[in-house]
Amino acid sequence: MKMMNYESSFSKVDATPAAERDATRVQRARWPLVLGILAILAIAAGTYYAFSQKPDGLAGAPAGKDGAAPVEKTDKQAPNVTVIVPGRTMVTNIINANGTLAARRDMPVGAVGEGGLVTRVLVEPGQWVQAGQVLAVVDRQVQAQQTNQIAAQIRVAESDARLAQNELDRSRALLSRGFVSKADIDRKTAQRDGAVARLSVARAQYSENAARIRRLDIRAPAAGLVLDRNVEPGQVVGGGGGTPLFRIARDGAFELMAQLSEADLTRVSVGYRAQVTPVGAATSFPGTIWQIAPIIDPQTRQGTARIALPYNRALRPGGFAAVKIDSGSIQAPLLPNAAVQSDAKGNFVYIVGPDKKIMRRDVQVGASSDLGVGILAGLDGTEQVVERAAGFLNPGEKVEPQRVVPAR
Repeated sequence: MKMMNYESSFSKVDATPAAERDATRVQRARWPLVLGILAILAIAAGTYYAFSQKPDGLAGAPAGKDGAAPVEKTDKQAPNVTVIVPGRTMVTNIINANGTLAARRDMPVGAVGEGGLVTRVLVEPGQWVQAGQVLAVVDRQVQAQQTNQIAAQIRVAESDARLAQNELDRSRALLSRGFVSKADIDRKTAQRDGAVARLSVARAQYSENAARIRRLDIRAPAAGLVLDRNVEPGQVVGGGGGTPLFRIARDGAFELMAQLSEADLTRVSVGYRAQVTPVGAATSFPGTIWQIAPIIDPQTRQGTARIALPYNRALRPGGFAAVKIDSGSIQAPLLPNAAVQSDAKGNFVYIVGPDKKIMRRDVQVGASSDLGVGILAGLDGTEQVVERAAGFLNPGEKVEPQRVVPAR
């Protein structure tokens, strides 16, 4: 009886762990199978997706004669660009340049006499003066004493001349009576002539000294506008050169010394009109070319066109200014401003060639206005010029030109 209970008790206790172990083994055996099935499904889905996609342009295309897949096309569609054929129209040929303002006739004024101590300065920069007007006065005390001395010598010489003339007259009266000889008359005549000569010398010295005194006054050589003053009272000045004491613009006439390239110089002539705009000024001033330099600077390859300007307070010699020179009207292509590009090589446009490929064309531009910019060289007007967005194109690129009528 006891034996039976022991076995039942043992069987009941040992049966439960065995079942759990079997279930665990079954679950572990299923996981590799599940993972394998999932991997096969993923590979199958990827393969189907890859073979179901066709290159652009080949969708629905039939296979080759031998059943091979068709060759894939790699050329992308050419972009559309707007082009214009500008033709030729009448445009004003404006030459733009820069230059320096100056007096048309700049006259330096200095001391022309012996010089000395400046006692007074009578003008300031910006004043108008007349020809011969005194600009500054130099001390003349020494010269004044010399004048007094020479004046006294003149009076002495005049007395000697009168005395010599009286003696000659008396001797001539006595000559007929025989009281004097002919030799006495000759001697008296010589004495009179010597006295008159000494009087002439004294008077000449007086005039010379007076001229020296007048030269001590620093005077304007011509009428004009005082530009600069380099002297003050108490300053000692010397004659015969050195730094000018004053600078005067003769008649107040100014000019712009415009620097033009060799090509631009060939297109201008004396008498051409111009508009000059000083730096910082909102107003332009009319001028006229009055002289063109006969030489070219070998360093800058530029020449000077001198543009005459009337007096105006806004024009200051030494200042910088821009100028637009009207060199007449010409027949030339007219393009929108956006069509013209520029780089280190200069101005250029893009044109579409017969093969619909982009080509670069270097151009020389003229005046720019609200209507566009004139092309002086590089185009004949029959080309298909890219109107805009040329900065996104490259030479050799194939495009589809879309022509528009240029605005006029």
